[in-house]
Amino acid sequence: QVQLVESGGGLVQAGGSLRLSCAASGRSFTEYAMGWFRQAPGKEREFVAAIRQSGGVQYYTDSMKGRFTISRDAAKNTVFLQMNSLKPEDTAVYYCAATRDGMAVRLRNKIEIWGQGTQVTVSS
Repeated sequence: QVQLVESGGGLVQAGGSLRLSCAASGRSFTEYAMGWFRQAPGKEREFVAAIRQSGGVQYYTDSMKGRFTISRDAAKNTVFLQMNSLKPEDTAVYYCAATRDGMAVRLRNKIEIWGQGTQVTVSS
């Protein structure tokens, strides 16, 4: 089974950028559609972005389109989330997620594997 470890979070000023990485262990990385969710204090975990197994299809929440880009590198078993033009409301714990059901990768209850999360804090 795949295990996920996120990195790249931190503190950044509004308007800045961060690149999150999610390293997957195991041999079946390419079987999984990969996604990013986030959870702010007092709020539910919400979908951010996802990429299908082939890498050819990406999904984004409307508020992230044009600012965030998801990608994956099969050779490195890693998925990335490039975040630009960050806003204070982007502050949250960001979680990497995996599911073999590519059509359902945007649905929190269809996620099979979660990472431990990485904190992103955007100051105003």
